[in-house]
Amino acid sequence: MKSRRCHHHQLLFTFLLFFSQKIELLTAEAFTGTYGINYGRIADNIPSPDEVATLLRAAKIRNVRIYDADHSVLEAFSGTGLQLVVGLPNGYLKDMSANASHAMSWVKENVQAFLPKTSICGIAVGNEVLGGGDNELWEALLGAVKNVYKAINKLGLADAVQITTAHSQAVFANSYPPSSCIFEENVAQYMKPLLEFFSQIGSPFCLNAYPFLAYTYNPENIDINYALFEKTKGIYDMKTDLHYDNMLDAQIDAAYAALEDAGFKKMEVIVTETGWASRGDDNEAAATVNNARTYNYNLRKRLAKKKGTPLRPKMVVKAYIFAVFNENLKPGPTSERNFGLFKPDGSISYDIGFHGLKSSSADSSLLSLKAVQAQGLSKSYILILTISAAASFLFLKQ
Repeated sequence: MKSRRCHHHQLLFTFLLFFSQKIELLTAEAFTGTYGINYGRIADNIPSPDEVATLLRAAKIRNVRIYDADHSVLEAFSGTGLQLVVGLPNGYLKDMSANASHAMSWVKENVQAFLPKTSICGIAVGNEVLGGGDNELWEALLGAVKNVYKAINKLGLADAVQITTAHSQAVFANSYPPSSCIFEENVAQYMKPLLEFFSQIGSPFCLNAYPFLAYTYNPENIDINYALFEKTKGIYDMKTDLHYDNMLDAQIDAAYAALEDAGFKKMEVIVTETGWASRGDDNEAAATVNNARTYNYNLRKRLAKKKGTPLRPKMVVKAYIFAVFNENLKPGPTSERNFGLFKPDGSISYDIGFHGLKSSSADSSLLSLKAVQAQGLSKSYILILTISAAASFLFLKQ
């Protein structure tokens, strides 16, 4: 009897050890599932970070990108299980490129200090730098990326925190048909060394892809149904003999074609921004609530299928939607201030299956994860306790 119990305890210990290792591995993933969202905050009327964390958890949106490393957000997201990619703004790039010690200080203060309670799984170094208007930033980007990576590597965080940078469509010379896409000649000299480094450290190519913008710039030659994932004849790429029934897939495959042309066929493409404006100026006729609802609803359905693109059918498409809120202080055309899935009061902008900020009897009857952690129990420990109880019950029944 005693040896049998010892055997059961041994099995239980092995089981728990295996599960705890699985939990630790989960914290190192840069993207869980296929759906994420961008949490921009260029506004003076949006909910607090704590309320946003509640909103996103209620919507079951786990992957979140922010454009800085604001401590109020990092603290609010502590213990929530939300997977956060923080941003190193473009204004820091020249300094970070020139001073490795400054990159180390930034990583210590804005990433390491909040781990592991806040699940920071990535750092986006700059945003839409290559192809942008500041050539000095082009020159600084790779140095900043390398110094930030060296910092996380020295701190032992390289396996948990992924380094990336997001690109706009401006880096491409041609994207129609998708197979013809290559990098702009003036961009390529900066892009290729960056891709070489990302290939070495296992980072993906991050693309900001907006069928809304493509349609807005060329409504005469693009079927809006093709841009909105609605029924359409689509396009045919003769070179690859592939058919496309929606523009986002074509934009992603154009990026894959450019990567292959540059010598990086195996690099994954992740969509770091995509969305549709619900309101715009007179020359942005497609920016309507109905089109925004259609695009985002159909996009959510498409991502839920967990499938790849025509050119890369085994590379499951992952995308961060832009954005959580309409941001009333953003400059530019009216559309720039109207990409939000939620209104400033936390209610939904339109219905694609999410719920706004509201309490329910079900919510109030559950102890929040933060409350549990305030009592000194980690997520891993709670899960292990649950598994342990179940496993003990099973063993005792034998």
